Amino acid sequence: MRTPGIGSKTFLKCLDFCPPEQLFSHSRETLIKLGLRTPSIDAIKNPDWNIIEQDLLWLEQQNNHILLFTDKDYPSQLKEIPDPPPILFARGDIDLIHFPQIAIVGSRNPSSLGIQIATDFASSLVSTGFTITSGLALGIDAASHRGALAAQGKTIAVTGTGLDRVYPAAHKQLATEIVNKGLLISEFPPGTTAKANHFPRRNRIISGLSVGVLVVEAARQSGSLITARMALEQNREVFAIPGSIYNPLARGCNAMIKEGAKLVETTQDIVEELGHFFQLPNAQNNDLNINTQSNLDEQQQTLLNYVLYSPTSIDQLVNETGFSVENIASNLLILEIQGYIIATNGGTYTRIK
Repeated sequence: MRTPGIGSKTFLKCLDFCPPEQLFSHSRETLIKLGLRTPSIDAIKNPDWNIIEQDLLWLEQQNNHILLFTDKDYPSQLKEIPDPPPILFARGDIDLIHFPQIAIVGSRNPSSLGIQIATDFASSLVSTGFTITSGLALGIDAASHRGALAAQGKTIAVTGTGLDRVYPAAHKQLATEIVNKGLLISEFPPGTTAKANHFPRRNRIISGLSVGVLVVEAARQSGSLITARMALEQNREVFAIPGSIYNPLARGCNAMIKEGAKLVETTQDIVEELGHFFQLPNAQNNDLNINTQSNLDEQQQTLLNYVLYSPTSIDQLVNETGFSVENIASNLLILEIQGYIIATNGGTYTRIK
């Protein structure tokens, strides 16, 4: 793993030839026939034992794990992808790696509604027995992890750095919570910093570990679509939340639906597709669109009926309802506190249930 010039495919090619322990005893000629280049062969013939010792010291720390491709506990789901990582570094509850997982991915700069959707879907899906997997990034990733944790569920974060680093740094506390209540995973050894090319590689692990991938919000050029397309290539189910044709953050999801992703409006849409992986608690309804408006008075219900599932201004509500600005403002506050709407950019409001 620490040998320069050896990636996943070359590593696995060497494994097909012989066990790793034997590789170090082979001649240079044999290593050349395997397709290894001079820097790699030099490193195999003269390993940097100091850095290996540092990795092993990391392994000795509480809750730290290393899984080898040849281990019986290496996740079978991940072995199915074209270039599975030969080594996985992990921190936390290693047993979670074998649980049925749904990946939730999306924009790093989502709308307030996108954050709410990711949070709600994560919270609802963990109640069916799924573990939520994502990439610890800003935006939808973080909302998905937090939604799972808030519902007392399990979550896995796949990182693009070594597990002794947290990227972005703002998620240090979130990473700590995930280690305590879930699992952090990386194919990169300790000490590895964040690099742009690490994150597409991380994405193949997110989709590879999961039985399905849900895209919440994504622009047309979003990295989340890389994860979704990898999932399709890996024969995983892909789901997408549709959005307004005027919302640039919905265009990626809408494009995925055109390409064959399943349009999702409720958790039940996912559960129906992947029913053989879950156990729904008795008498529990996981539909996110449950009608629970009986606690609203007539004026609040009327106002709610005019708040769209896209940004709605107070001026629009004044024109539609005829209510005064003061009346609308006070009732919007009540609706927001009770979870029917959220405040969005530009002083607008969006209905969420």
